[in-house]
Amino acid sequence: MARSEDTMRQCALTRESMPVDALIRFVVGPDDVLVPDTDAKAEGRGVWITLGARQVEEAVRRKAFARSLKAPVTVPEALAELTRLRLEQRLLGALSMARKAGQLLTGAMKVRGAIETGTCIGLFTATDAAEDGRAKMLSSVRGRAHAAREAGLKGAEPPHFELLSSDQMGLALGIENVIHAALTHGAAAKAALERASRLARYNAN
Repeated sequence: MARSEDTMRQCALTRESMPVDALIRFVVGPDDVLVPDTDAKAEGRGVWITLGARQVEEAVRRKAFARSLKAPVTVPEALAELTRLRLEQRLLGALSMARKAGQLLTGAMKVRGAIETGTCIGLFTATDAAEDGRAKMLSSVRGRAHAAREAGLKGAEPPHFELLSSDQMGLALGIENVIHAALTHGAAAKAALERASRLARYNAN
């Protein structure tokens, strides 16, 4: 299913209708076990829950999945964590594709250059980055935004994500010690940005 702001679904927990961008889908997999359908493409009837780890945990606790499906289903107790891992895997795959497409830069100098030229659409900092390195990079982001505003240009700051460790990013990108990365313009970068935004929203809620 292609996501659209115009496509609405009902959260099985809150019964509120909202855009599918604000939800995550679950389906019954093999052996009647519920699994996250993070791409919202699996066959069969799905159950939609508000995009958030706490919402998924609450849906498990309140048996919202079986109630919505109107059928027995095995719901893993660690469904919220499994969902987070699936979202992480989707992001890592998207970052790898962006790098292969030449739409992702790594290394402090290259990333800072992308920020200063306004070509960075998404900034990634490893969760285990040193505080001084993180602060310097964010200072570059704020400086670029301020300079753009002073010049009467669009000065929106690129979103900043701290979702993955340096080892996770390095393994996905085939590079050791990835601390900073920047998405630039292009379809692959845009797809990675969307997946990062969903994971960040899931972790925050």
